[in-house]
Amino acid sequence: MLGPGDDPSIPDDIVRTSGLTKRYGDFDALSDCSVRVARGEVFGLLGPNGAGKTTLIRSLLGYLRPTSGTSQIDGIDPQVDGVGLRSRVAYLPGDARLPRHMRGGGVLKFFSEIHPAGNLDRSAAIAEQLELNTRTRVAFMSTGMRQKLALSVVLGLETPLLILDEPTANLDPTVRAKVLDLVVAAQQRGRTVMFSSHVLSEIEETCDRVAFLRKGRLVHQLTISDLFQRHRVTAKASPDFDPAAMTVPSDLRSKVQVSTVKRGGQPMVCIDTAGDLAPLLTWIDSLRLAGIRIEPLGLRAVYDAVHFGDAVHLGDAVSAGNAGLGEGQVGQVKQDAR
Repeated sequence: MLGPGDDPSIPDDIVRTSGLTKRYGDFDALSDCSVRVARGEVFGLLGPNGAGKTTLIRSLLGYLRPTSGTSQIDGIDPQVDGVGLRSRVAYLPGDARLPRHMRGGGVLKFFSEIHPAGNLDRSAAIAEQLELNTRTRVAFMSTGMRQKLALSVVLGLETPLLILDEPTANLDPTVRAKVLDLVVAAQQRGRTVMFSSHVLSEIEETCDRVAFLRKGRLVHQLTISDLFQRHRVTAKASPDFDPAAMTVPSDLRSKVQVSTVKRGGQPMVCIDTAGDLAPLLTWIDSLRLAGIRIEPLGLRAVYDAVHFGDAVHLGDAVSAGNAGLGEGQVGQVKQDAR
């Protein structure tokens, strides 16, 4: 049997954009965005409010007409066949609105009948898993109950692609965990999932790859497997420490990002690296440093670097939001109030 990668009529990337731009007057809500999402992966979108995440999603679905650029889902251009494209997508918007006069069970039945990929039994099973009372009218549901109902509708649709905009908003931690389990289960059933979230731990737990948007631009992408290989080394420097004299060995220059800060008047050295720590530790051992601490870099550090336009080191290259250090460079001393 042929798989997606073997049949030339089926693209490997279920989502593809090229130079996608959405402009409102002089404001670029989305600028020159080119991204690909592979079949079967869980792809995360990160960025602060106004970064362009929802604009990207709505452009993909054909709800917004881009100023320039192109996009496809499952090989379909939304500007050519928007109805056909949307029949292959289950979409949870960040502001999902449901018929207030209906009971939960009626909402599940309604959407399972109007969507070609509807499956009432599956939607009802998900509602039960999320402990939702479907006999309650939407008008009398809490915000969290309405979110559970919307999730039951969307996750019950048997489409190749799921797009979830803040799926765990307004949910308590226990239900959040169940929703993430459902996302993983969807992937195991062969579906592709694209979702945005402000909860970084959710992205780390469920995604294969993540893209960072900032001011309408796609500024950085990385795989979660690469993230787990990244570490930050922090250490106290001696009072007479001279960062200009701190020369990075040639075999490490493409693998580390070095900067210095002052915390409470104490000079600190910060080294970000990916991959094998042994060569780095050998070099660090030769420096006049104390209180050495090694910890996983984590998505928070990458997110903060992207958000503030600093350099982000990954493997053999440095990707920057706007500006940053070059490979193997030592940054200037900065005052840090923490």
